[in-house]
Amino acid sequence: MSDASCVFCKILKGELPSTMIAEEERAVAFLDVNPATPGHLLVVPRTHSQDVFDIPPEDLTACTLLAKRMAQLVRDRLGAEGVNLLQSSGRAAWQTVFHLHVHVIPRYADDPLVLPWRPTPGDPAQLSIVAAKLSDS
Repeated sequence: MSDASCVFCKILKGELPSTMIAEEERAVAFLDVNPATPGHLLVVPRTHSQDVFDIPPEDLTACTLLAKRMAQLVRDRLGAEGVNLLQSSGRAAWQTVFHLHVHVIPRYADDPLVLPWRPTPGDPAQLSIVAAKLSDS
């Protein structure tokens, strides 16, 4: 199943160029044309799913395992000192292409990438309220 207007579906059908790095039954990995760092990859399911809420478990598992394999690849072959795996679902989470994808972003000591989130301590009362809403008990 694909979406005719989706850029990643077009890549998967060969209608748009890409630099494919790995192809598996349920997922593929290709270089991001707007890389945050050298070796920045995208891992996408072969079947169109809009986001993490839409994707079948088997396709999500395939993407996760391929992202792990790609993380190891950029570490071993490009000398990455770390990696960010980033998956955004929804506009509020910075999703711009609505075909689930996992960014595999190699990190190097001198790379210029700065992520916008800076961890700060949470309010204990707010943490308790959120925990109560999310817990099963």
